[in-house]
Amino acid sequence: MERKPIRRALVSVYDKSGLLELGSALAAAGIEILSTGSTAATLDKAGIPVTPVEKYTGFPEMMGGRVKTLHPRIHGGILADQSNPEHLAALADQDIDAFDLIIINLYPFTETIASGANFAECIEQIDIGGPSMLRGAAKNHGSVAVISSPTQYPQLFAALATGGFTLRERQELAMATFRKTAEYDIAIAEWLSSELDINDWRALVWRKISDLRYGENPHQNAAVFGNKNAPLSGVTSAKQLHGKEMSFNNYTDADAALRAAYDHAEPCVAIIKHANPCGIAIASDIAAAHLAAHQCDSISAFGGVVAANRPVSKKMAEQLSEIFTEVVIAPGYENGAVEILSKKPNIRILEIAGYATAALELRPISGGILIQQSDLVNTDGDIASNWTQVCGDAVSADVLRDLQFAWRSVRAVKSNAILLAKGGASIGVGMGQVNRVDSARLAVDRAADRAHGSVAASDAFFPFADGLQILLDAGISAVVQPGGSIRDEEVIAAAKAANVPMFFTGVRHFSHA
Repeated sequence: MERKPIRRALVSVYDKSGLLELGSALAAAGIEILSTGSTAATLDKAGIPVTPVEKYTGFPEMMGGRVKTLHPRIHGGILADQSNPEHLAALADQDIDAFDLIIINLYPFTETIASGANFAECIEQIDIGGPSMLRGAAKNHGSVAVISSPTQYPQLFAALATGGFTLRERQELAMATFRKTAEYDIAIAEWLSSELDINDWRALVWRKISDLRYGENPHQNAAVFGNKNAPLSGVTSAKQLHGKEMSFNNYTDADAALRAAYDHAEPCVAIIKHANPCGIAIASDIAAAHLAAHQCDSISAFGGVVAANRPVSKKMAEQLSEIFTEVVIAPGYENGAVEILSKKPNIRILEIAGYATAALELRPISGGILIQQSDLVNTDGDIASNWTQVCGDAVSADVLRDLQFAWRSVRAVKSNAILLAKGGASIGVGMGQVNRVDSARLAVDRAADRAHGSVAASDAFFPFADGLQILLDAGISAVVQPGGSIRDEEVIAAAKAANVPMFFTGVRHFSHA
């Protein structure tokens, strides 16, 4: 393919990584270099021939560097279509030389806001000349190659060795540049929106991490993308230590499992199947938590996804190795734990650097998207201090702990949700039903004899006493629910008749996705 020679370059970089190697390579290739401010000074100090921009334009850098490249002699050289005789004539008339290569990286705006800098300091890190020149060069990629990141220098060095860039390569560089400037503007707009508390506009950039074999079903194409501005925690940034490639369903279940496990401050294990928990438990150590979580519903746990909020111990690994598991994900593994788990060739073993629930949840709908604050559960302190006991005797400390555990855990269950718990472990879960009666019945059926003496949590109020009555008949010892039904008095009366303490939280935990 035909390559366009590079004779003249403009270099203006904030990030000076590899700058001297870059300058030396350009000079060795006989390329004339124009540069600005500190970039020119760095090249000159290293003995690399460079012409300062102000010498070429005849116009001094001013306003603290705000104005230095915004000049017709610069932009004319960038934007001239070198295949257009009229453009070439205009350059000659105005004594402007065309550029073949533009190398620019931008002021570190996102790094500045992340540092906690004040408003004025952030404003000063909004680059103006850089994006203007990058966009101009990208538009004119038929004539100009544009480098917008030091990571592209190796590609440039290869082009210098082969006589320049092909049109296709210049088009790809232009695409990367427009992406870069778009991300830069999005970061500025989102920051200003946050500073002004204006929330009528949203933009995010997603980069593909990898293609997936297929989506939820084999006939659906799928890929996993990440947002580079998101914290480097969670399932998309997990390091896979062993096993087959992750599937679409593996990702969704692993994400649900992590969130369920990290809803608790104590060592916790959550086992998820089809986005719902088969078991959640807390304990003094992670192996005990896993054993208790598995005992909740060992049938459904077969082929499930297991998440721990502590490093997986050898003991937990030994327990888990006896159970068919699709994925295990945790913030680390004790020495020997991975080796134990790896004896199963297909299990996917993932390690995360940390976990933080996203502040916002995004849910596509036809023609748009729903955005809401995430339903965060307080993992520290006595959440029961905000509850109201509406009937029954005072409960013991153990029962109150179980009620708090159940309330934190029911957040992870799809609505309508009922969760029975005892001793810091779920023992029966009813989820995803179109009425609360069926969910209560499912939870009791799964708990069987263990239901007696357990506590119950409901993600939303009981609209009638019938759902609660199923729990009361099974022998639950206490119940926590949001309250707020027009029939609350009927529900309270049923609990009173059974002499079962009931607490209202005033908060519900619906989860439909």
